[in-house]
Amino acid sequence: MSGATEQQAAAEYGGGFDDITREMATPEFHQDPYPLYERMRREHPVYRSSQGIWYLTRYADVDAALRDVRLSKDHARMRRWHARRTGREDLDRLRDRFGRSMLHADPPDHTRLRKLANKAFTARRTEGLRPRIRAIVDELLDAAVAAGPAMELIGALAYPLPITVICELVGVPPGDRHRVRTWSRQLVNQTEAALTPDDPQRIEQAADEFEEYLRNLIGRRRAEPANDILSSLVAVADSGARLTENELLSTCYLLLVAGHETTVNLIGNGTLALLRHPDQLRRLQQDPTLIRSAVEELLRYDNSVQKVTRIVVGQVALGGQTLNDGEFVSPVLAAANRDPDYFPDPDRLDLGRANNRHVSFGNGPHFCLGAPLARLEGEVALGALVRRLPALRLDTETIEWRPKPALRGLERLPVAY
Repeated sequence: MSGATEQQAAAEYGGGFDDITREMATPEFHQDPYPLYERMRREHPVYRSSQGIWYLTRYADVDAALRDVRLSKDHARMRRWHARRTGREDLDRLRDRFGRSMLHADPPDHTRLRKLANKAFTARRTEGLRPRIRAIVDELLDAAVAAGPAMELIGALAYPLPITVICELVGVPPGDRHRVRTWSRQLVNQTEAALTPDDPQRIEQAADEFEEYLRNLIGRRRAEPANDILSSLVAVADSGARLTENELLSTCYLLLVAGHETTVNLIGNGTLALLRHPDQLRRLQQDPTLIRSAVEELLRYDNSVQKVTRIVVGQVALGGQTLNDGEFVSPVLAAANRDPDYFPDPDRLDLGRANNRHVSFGNGPHFCLGAPLARLEGEVALGALVRRLPALRLDTETIEWRPKPALRGLERLPVAY
């Protein structure tokens, strides 16, 4: 599409939103993205930016897009779009390395990979983790309380809990977990809106090291199987063509990187929301049976995954607009979760909210595989905080958010008790 045509499209569908990508990179947006989402949803709910990205902000349109198989997550399509838009080959090569997981696949490959992974995340197996998750949370809180009357919650609880759980599930030895944590943080940086000139080299080095580590770990599980997910996946891969070596590697990467980052943000964002709404915090303290409903509301209110991406295959009509083949679409989950046409009084935190069918875990074929585990970890961690630290309060005047437009999470959260 020519520059003139892009400007015309932006004027037709956005007008004042022509600089939306820049707005999403500002400190003001990272502190509170919801006023911009509300404006978009009210004025231009299906909006094509001057960069050629369609943003969807109404619940009905986001939900329809997530369920529509004509909106693709295929890795090759995504790669071509990014190459045309950015001309960046370095990060495209990085996406190639770990991009062949079910997260970036369409049916029938997605169906095949998802079916295999589902066996590792059954409701029964996930619920069976509750005692172990409770023990990890208690160990972390014991250590934090023993260290003094204050802690930095992300480093003390929100980050070590999910990384420990997913490493134990996959089969990463305890002595290697700090390395996985470091690689994960470095590789997640490839989703940043703005990278420094040195970032691609650092990210690729982390990818090299992580890939070598995973290949060695897979080799060890082939030689000595254990009672973990990796051993099960290796057995499947070695039994035939149902899981290729590259798919095995990509699935391990997906579980270890995507398998904990969003839960970190659920615990961090959820704790901050409770501390900013003392009436709701007291409500939960007085009625601990609200914890499941509370986690759902905290997921809706300030979810970790703010938006996702798709590529149009063929032609799709959404919200009165026609999206054409090869165009890039970004359903904004966080905007849908605050849609007043679907959620009464959506900007109010209500831990007892009924019929809370948020889209924080997506919907349709790509509904988050790890949703039951994230919910369980959120219930145990937030429930323990509320129960064990009744005087919990913020210990900072400055809230530090990580500067990511797609993943919303705190850099630090100092609290006292």
